[in-house]
This record gives sequence, structure tokens and C-alpha cells, in this order.
Amino acid sequence: MNKNFKKTITGMLILFFGAYNLPGQERITTSGKLVFHQIVVGKNGRIEPWYDASRGVSYDHVIKLVWKFWDTMRTDYNGLPYYMNHSVWERDENDSRGIAGDQFAMALSSWQLLYQYTGNNRIKENMNFIADYYLAHSLSKPSDAWPNIPFPYATSRYSGIYDGDMILGKNFTQPDKAGSFGYELIKLYKMSNHKQRGVEYLNAAVEIANTLAGKCLEGDGDRSPWPFRVNAVNGEIGSLITYGKNDYKDLTIVGKADYSTNYSGTLELFLELIRLKKGDTQLYQKTFDRVVQWMKQYPLKTNKWGPFFEDMPGWTETQINAVTFARFMMNHPAYFPDWKSQVPGIFNWVYVTLGNDKWLKYGVKTVNEQTSCMEPASSHNSRQGSAELQYVKLTGDSSRYDNAIRQLNWATYAVNFDGENRFNGGATWLSDGYGDFVRHYLRAMAIDPTLSNPDENHILESSSVLVEVEYAKESSEIQILCYHSFDENGTEKIRLTAKPSRISMDNIEIKENQQSGNSWSWTEMEKGGVLIVKRVSGLVVRIFR
Repeated sequence: MNKNFKKTITGMLILFFGAYNLPGQERITTSGKLVFHQIVVGKNGRIEPWYDASRGVSYDHVIKLVWKFWDTMRTDYNGLPYYMNHSVWERDENDSRGIAGDQFAMALSSWQLLYQYTGNNRIKENMNFIADYYLAHSLSKPSDAWPNIPFPYATSRYSGIYDGDMILGKNFTQPDKAGSFGYELIKLYKMSNHKQRGVEYLNAAVEIANTLAGKCLEGDGDRSPWPFRVNAVNGEIGSLITYGKNDYKDLTIVGKADYSTNYSGTLELFLELIRLKKGDTQLYQKTFDRVVQWMKQYPLKTNKWGPFFEDMPGWTETQINAVTFARFMMNHPAYFPDWKSQVPGIFNWVYVTLGNDKWLKYGVKTVNEQTSCMEPASSHNSRQGSAELQYVKLTGDSSRYDNAIRQLNWATYAVNFDGENRFNGGATWLSDGYGDFVRHYLRAMAIDPTLSNPDENHILESSSVLVEVEYAKESSEIQILCYHSFDENGTEKIRLTAKPSRISMDNIEIKENQQSGNSWSWTEMEKGGVLIVKRVSGLVVRIFR
């Protein structure tokens, strides 16, 4: 694509989004309260973030609060951070539940984006710690029916060993969660830049992919390519159960846990290994094609999205499965020729099935978590908002923009002054409120840079995983930012407070608006602007004041 054309498109998008993102000068604190805060509206009566009139400042503030809360969480009885043992935060005691099924994969997903956004090395080390510990204490045996994949739960809370499932107990696992964790291991491998630690992540991802590819079935309208719950030791498919009056002591089997649609992470895992030419790439491609075809044949036609959450025993329809796959389609439109009509079809299903009108007087329609928990949460509404913004950007259909922004505004109210992120009217989930929260705001900023903090420098997006990121201190008179990419070709979108004077790649200066080769372009905004760096052949980029 012509570089000037790309620059023009970027500028048009900023102008387009900016026209819709003009918070009123007047902010009114209402008598209504949402989770932790009194609801603030603009002069039009529509919900705004609780923290600041600038949405970018507010979004930046809440994700930093959330990270700090996670980073400073107390150590538990067994010497591990609290979040390695529990899915729900309790301030004065320990919750009785173990971790959530996708808790660690979600954290790694958000922290990878947060690292490139901040350059904070504590984030990167936290990713390494989580992956190292989980790999050392969660994998099924090589001799098991489903070998070398992680278990999602520690059946003995303080053992530090993950060996089963929250509902079905020891030896049961959730294959979809193994796939999403494997995908995050690929990113960690890239962040490790081929070093031994990274090679171990890659090898573990290959083993997970081998097991999932080897166990993939054709599937039909009632059975997905992988079961939702399976005994990793003997291969027995898990049961769907319901609770009686005595809760866990009075269970009734109502079917098989043989259906889910949470396969976006697993599909990304296969695609990444194919690109890297690691493992049995022919088998991965065959499995990828089979699962995509099944998604087209069944869920996309039936809107049967099925279960995701580890704590739900019976059947439930979930927003996360549906909208995560909508994002996958938008990220890979070549596989889905009809995505422009299918993606809004998914969104519409969510609103019909899980829509919540409680806050319509503040101008926002929210979405509930799932059919067995008809309550909205910050994670699901920030997901919905960011996904719909992506659709707006790709299609130019602005009809969804206002509500998407207000969903993001609404979700900020779940974050307290200290970074506690509470499910609306419920618990502080360390999955939903942390790993499955931060990434949606960072994705929204990348889609619409007017939603990023205008007073700070941040990498909003990179087409490649970034190995090292270093932001200069404010006192630096020369360099603004330096980063090292895993891939030698790619594109970065960076919000800066001022236009840089020059940019080098691998210590060679590159030109602005160059028609071919390495180049950069700048789009002015009301404060600062957006820098696009195009790398045709280069790894280390330095940006100077």
C-alpha cells in the first residue's frame, strides 16, 4: 500500500473517531452509584468515566491501578502470590475457591500488551514467573490419554499443584484453556528472543498443540471438536451436572460436557506454529481447517456458543465465546468471506440474549456475562466495546460507536481507587477484573488513538511481539523511546506527546513518508499525535526528540 495513502487513512480514522469522542466540558455527578463510584455524566446526560473528563486519561488511569493491585497483592500461606491460588479476592480472608480456568492465560495476554504500552520490566518478569511456575506444576503426564497439557485448577488449594477441574475434580481438564495458554507461551517465546527460557516455552506450546491436534474430532451440532471437560488421564468426557439443595453434595448428571466454542486461542496457536515452522505443521493446518469449518457450519449458523467458565456446572451460553470469535474473524477476514454480516450477527445475538437495559437512562446498553449469570461485568462490557470499535474501524459503520464508548466508560466504575476491580454487585474476580479487562482497553486505544492518554508516550499496537521496550525518562533531552522487535518486518502505532525529530532503525536513520523501505509517518492530533513506524527490514527502533 502506498505510504501516503496509509498516512491519509490513519489521519481520516483519527478525525472520524475524534468527531465522536468529544467529552463535554461540563461533568455532572449524579445520585446514581455504579459499583464503587457515583455515576458521572456529560451535559448530554450520557455516562462518562468516573476519573477524568478525558477518556484517554481515565482509561490509562484504571488499567494502571489494576496492574498495581495485581503486582502488590499479598503473599499466600504457601509462599505464592494470592492470585496463584485463588480466583476471587477477599480483603480480610482467603476465598475458598482456587484459580479460574483461563486466569493465567488471560493475565499473560493482557500483560504482553501492557508491557509494550509501559516498558515496565516488572510486568515482563511477572509473565515469566506465572508461565514458569504453571508449566512446572500443572501438566498432565506424557503417558496420559491427553498428555502434556495443563490442568486448570488446584484441587488442594495450597498445594501449589494444578491437577484437576473446579467442578469435576482431580484429573479433569479443559482443552480450550490449554490452547489459549499455549498461544500465550508463543508470545513469551518471542519476548525471550530465542533464549533457552523461551525455547522451553515454545517446546511446551508444541506439546500442547500436538495433543489438541491429535484429539480433534469432526464435531457436529451437539458435539464440538474438543470436549469442554475431559479426564486427561483416561480420556473420559466430563459430565454436565446440576446442583441440588445441598449444593456440591447433591449433584445430578444432565449430560456430557462435550461442547464449547472457545477456540480462538487454539486456532491462533496453530497459526503461529505454522508461521514459525515448528512442530507438525501439516497436522496443525489440517486441524485448523477442520475447526474453522466446524465454526462456520455450526456456531455461526446456530449461535450455540456454549460454556466457558470453570465454576458453572451445567449448560450456559456465554458472551466471551461469541465475541472472542467475532474478534478472531475480524483479525483473519480471509477465512471468513461473509464476516461483515456475520460479526454484527454475533453482536446482535449477544444483545438479544444477554442485553441489559438497566443503565439506558445514562445512554448505555450493557451486556450480561452468560445465561446462567444474567449480570454485567467490567470485563464483558469492555470486551464488547472494544470489539465493536474494531468493527467500526474496519467497516466505517459508526452506528455502534457511541454505545461502545459508553460500555468502556461504564466498565471503569468497577475499579476502585486502589485497583480492586469488582464484578457488578458481586465478587472481585482475579480473572475477569485483571487479565480479562486490561487487554480490552489497550485494544480500544490501538483502534482509536483518541482514547489514549494525550499526555504520555505509549506504544499502542505492534504487528510483532516486542522483545524489549524502553521509554526515556522525562529528563532525557534526546531519546523518547527504544524498542526491539522479534520480527524484522512489521508496523507499530505509537501515541506521542510531540512529533519526533528523527528515527533510526538498527542505527540507520529512516526517512519520513518514504515510498518504499523502512519509513515513518506522523498524524497530528489536538495534543501530540500518532506515529506509524513501518519496518521492512529492521529490529531495533530508536525515536528521538
